[in-house]
Amino acid sequence: MPADERFAVRRESARASVPRPLAAAPAPAGVPLPPGLALRGRLATGARRPETPRGSGRGGSGRGGSGSRTPRSGRGGGPRRAYERARRAWDRPLTAYYVILGSSLLITVLGLVMVYSASMIKALDISKPATYFFGKQFLAAVIGGGLMLIAARMPVKLHRALAYPILMVTVFLMVLVQVPGIGMSVNGNQNWLYLGGPFQLQPSEFGKLALILWGADLLARKQDKRLLTQWKHMLVPLVPVAFMLLGLIMLGGDMGTAIILTAILFGLLWLAGAPTRLFAGVLGFAAVLAFLLIRTSPNRMSRLACMGVSEPDPEGGCWQAAHGIYALASGGWFGSGLGASVEKWGQLPEPHTDFIFAITGEELGLAGTLSVLALFAALGYAGIRVAGRTEDPFVRYAAGGVTTWITAQAVINIGAVLGLLPIAGVPLPLFSYGGSALLPTMFAVGLMIAFAREDPAAKAALAMRKPGVRWKTMRRRGKKRSSGER
Repeated sequence: MPADERFAVRRESARASVPRPLAAAPAPAGVPLPPGLALRGRLATGARRPETPRGSGRGGSGRGGSGSRTPRSGRGGGPRRAYERARRAWDRPLTAYYVILGSSLLITVLGLVMVYSASMIKALDISKPATYFFGKQFLAAVIGGGLMLIAARMPVKLHRALAYPILMVTVFLMVLVQVPGIGMSVNGNQNWLYLGGPFQLQPSEFGKLALILWGADLLARKQDKRLLTQWKHMLVPLVPVAFMLLGLIMLGGDMGTAIILTAILFGLLWLAGAPTRLFAGVLGFAAVLAFLLIRTSPNRMSRLACMGVSEPDPEGGCWQAAHGIYALASGGWFGSGLGASVEKWGQLPEPHTDFIFAITGEELGLAGTLSVLALFAALGYAGIRVAGRTEDPFVRYAAGGVTTWITAQAVINIGAVLGLLPIAGVPLPLFSYGGSALLPTMFAVGLMIAFAREDPAAKAALAMRKPGVRWKTMRRRGKKRSSGER
């Protein structure tokens, strides 16, 4: 036998000796095969999956098969695509949560740095260590951080339950301020309580938080009963209680805090849908009252006259306003450097409290001041997002009230430093020195964080981030194989 024939016989015998899988029997009509048996049948019959043409893969055109590549939506440049990407990122459920948390913490940390830099000379001037004011502010920031964490973890029902107790305690403390021998006068304002040692408390700062919580709970309950369509239910008792707080504040002479409290009141009325006539009437009454209070006080009239000045008077008037402008002008684009301010060496009277923004502009320049403005803008916009996307009326009123409070106070403080508004004597929220202002503000930020977490989509996104939930979800997504499938 020739060699070729012997090789062919051996090959056929070798193939016959290898066991082959049994072919699947044809299934009856209408009865599907189990997955394992179907897989064996395909292996036995040698059926192959149809190959995909080259042109229809990832690198091809997909339909025509011409092989031309189409650019992916995630790649490429262009302002429109960048805008769309930023808009999609902003629409994520946890965006407001992270923006509120991140911007508030950045403002607080930067404020601690600037308080230390702006207050060193002031502390040495009163024979105290250079870190005297910074140590007190740092302690207040730590306590405020704890309050923010507690407020962020509290449910909304508990916040509503605390509205009336906080209001009553605040009113009691504000009455104590006016009792001789208990209240203290600082810079001509009788709005302080002495706590012992170097610590003091300004109850009027907590009045802002009390009005927001109590007013939001009041308006939410009236909205549930459909009473806000009547003007008497919209005004009473919200406006009388607000005017009671304003009267207690004005007894001490603190008109700056009274302006912030009035802005909060108008913010709550606007969110409640007050008619234009009602809103204009309350606004007109407040404007007439403010005019009378300013007209009858020489100190307030002098502050009003200092708007837009570029140099102090020969008698020394408008000294603070003028030197605030000097500090901002000497900063330039990137400032003179951290700690290198000249105005804090006795030229600017309040470098670490009301005019800390001027020292920031002198040491960090235009870049530093714009960064602070951007952080406040992000915080305010995130608060508007929380108030606008919720279905809970209490959350909407409370978040809108906190956003009005922080935004209005920042605008009044920065406007006074820039010479665009009268000097009202209010600190920059989360930034200026003052524990009495920092504690309620950080609690209010925690309140907004809690509201951002209460959004249903945010709840689901936060739940997915827990390790146990993600593991269970992965196990639930995985399909169990049948016993016959390999």
